[in-house]
Amino acid sequence: MRVATDIGGTFTDLVCLEFSENQAKLRVAKSDTTPGQLEKGILNTLDLADISLEEVSFLAHGTTVVINTLTERKGAKTALITTKGFKDVLEIARSNRPDLFNYNFVKQPSFVPRHLCFEVEERLTYKGDIVTPLNTDNLKDIANTCIEEQVEAIAVCFLHAYVNSEHEKQVLKEIRALLPDIPVIASHAVNREWREYERTSSTVLSAYILPTTKNYLDNLNSQLKQKGLKNSFFVMQSNGGINTVNSVKENPITLVESGPASGIIGGAKLGTEIGKKNLIVLDIGGTTAKCSLIENGEVNITTTYKIDHSRTEAGYPIQTPVIDIVEIGNGGGSIAWVDAGGKIHVGPQSAGAYPGPASYGKGGDKITTTDANLFCGRIHPDYFLGGKMKPDMESLNKAFDKLADKLNLSARDIAIGVLRVANASMVNALKLISVNKGYDPRDFSLMVIGGGGGMHAAFLAEELQIPEIIVPVNAGVFSAFGMLMTDLRKDFLQTKVIQLSSENLSYFTEVYQQMEEEAIAGYVADGFKKEEVSFEYFADMRYSGQEHYVKLDLASKPKSEKDLLTLVTQFHKIHKKKYTFELEAVIEWVNFHVVAKVLVDKPVFPKISKAKNTIEEAIHDKVMVDFGAMGSAEATVYDREKFGKGMTLEGPAIIAESSTTTVIPPKFSAKIDDWGNLIIKKNG
Repeated sequence: MRVATDIGGTFTDLVCLEFSENQAKLRVAKSDTTPGQLEKGILNTLDLADISLEEVSFLAHGTTVVINTLTERKGAKTALITTKGFKDVLEIARSNRPDLFNYNFVKQPSFVPRHLCFEVEERLTYKGDIVTPLNTDNLKDIANTCIEEQVEAIAVCFLHAYVNSEHEKQVLKEIRALLPDIPVIASHAVNREWREYERTSSTVLSAYILPTTKNYLDNLNSQLKQKGLKNSFFVMQSNGGINTVNSVKENPITLVESGPASGIIGGAKLGTEIGKKNLIVLDIGGTTAKCSLIENGEVNITTTYKIDHSRTEAGYPIQTPVIDIVEIGNGGGSIAWVDAGGKIHVGPQSAGAYPGPASYGKGGDKITTTDANLFCGRIHPDYFLGGKMKPDMESLNKAFDKLADKLNLSARDIAIGVLRVANASMVNALKLISVNKGYDPRDFSLMVIGGGGGMHAAFLAEELQIPEIIVPVNAGVFSAFGMLMTDLRKDFLQTKVIQLSSENLSYFTEVYQQMEEEAIAGYVADGFKKEEVSFEYFADMRYSGQEHYVKLDLASKPKSEKDLLTLVTQFHKIHKKKYTFELEAVIEWVNFHVVAKVLVDKPVFPKISKAKNTIEEAIHDKVMVDFGAMGSAEATVYDREKFGKGMTLEGPAIIAESSTTTVIPPKFSAKIDDWGNLIIKKNG
């Protein structure tokens, strides 16, 4: 058995592949996420799927514990030890505004208060040479203050430690001896890229979540082993790969986008399998909507990630490899509310699983996106929450009446308005990863996953003129399935600014060789063999004098002048695509980037057999559905589990399944491909 679990803001999903006699049997389960006891939601899904952990050979896990700890400010009380003269790096930040003329700008508080920022005498040049030797005479005083202040975690970040980490390692050793019960993390273990503020912020945030994440992973590991799991589980990282529990505990910030990353990776793998390599993947869950663009089957990785970033807040940078994802607070449980001016908003507040949307009948009295879809007939009552719950229509109508009285509008107008607002937010998110980066959405297919993806896809595709929609099999738990398609992955980045020239060829090779050796040592410590490790090579380059750079995918380590000439051509081409121009200027190599992988056995996407029954036999009901601007019409409700290869259907239609619902508006049609995916297009 190979199992993957994914904890979302509202639901916890599970996918299990059981192999026997060269056949794979798929089981899926979905349970409420249990805040405060996240591991309980996982154990619930294991029970629902009737899985004995003693039979499980591989278990991967995606979690929102890191991002939730950060956004909810529930991490450890953290102190910072830094170079003398630089204790105000976090306070100064970048001193910029995300929206220059927005007078509602808010200066966000640092995760470390100024009185817990400590200085140690030391100084390096940007080349790593020692200017001022390390003086640790005041470390005992710092340790005593940390005890008095009940500090729970410590971050160490020295200037230019990304080049030379010896001072950090010495302080790390001494402070751990003085404070053995307080977890400490240093910047060289978090990232080795330049930019002092971003590096300091990343180290502090990793320390801030360290105790919470460690306790959570240790507790989950213990409970799973008690239930019979023989091998330790793997954890999904933000870079699109899995890693061992011990490795991620050393730098937990790598899990900041643990959950969403797996859905994007799964989408890329499926797209390659079915011949659709240019994709916009949209994952709509219960709390958020996430989207990412895949070009030619490749997922874009960035290290310029931020949390709590908005038009009025600069956010907090995290310099760790993350799949380039745009995330908004808009999901099935997002609450509709009215501001002082009478304008309707949707999200980012969520009703979660408890009390949940008004239609759950658990005490929720506020309208959510799910309630609006149900009110408009886009969710059939027999398939509400996969048929596990009958919607509480009385509570639903009361919630709509309450809002209708406040706005002096009909309940129908409010329901359509809520969906239009939610869709508008999602369209803006899709533009951020496509139009705003020079990509035409019409050149891509829209793949939708998550419990809410299929309900909104057609309306979003209509707005952006995306020609094709793909709804995978078991789309509602696809993020969990994506974890079964990932390899172990560790990213190693090192800033070393040097001119791209043939004179430096041996230097380039030497740096990559050193990074390879470090990667192999890490995997061997985790119990893997040197022969199992494979490498991919990347480089961040810029024109001399520029501030930012572009990432190049190297086929291999550069070994000849010919390889360097290829890189020059590649750089000019990518730079022009991204920034619309190229220069006759010196090119500089900024960051060396090595991806070290250990490949794992992955399931194939199975093809389905041709249906023995007709499409008519899959009909469950006929209901009136309000499609908003597309009008109201009688829609045919289909049971997706009765579909077979090659079937076609015309909208208006509602396709229901255990984990999600797909809406096919008028003038749209759908076809079931060889793998069982729904391929939806607009007629004509």
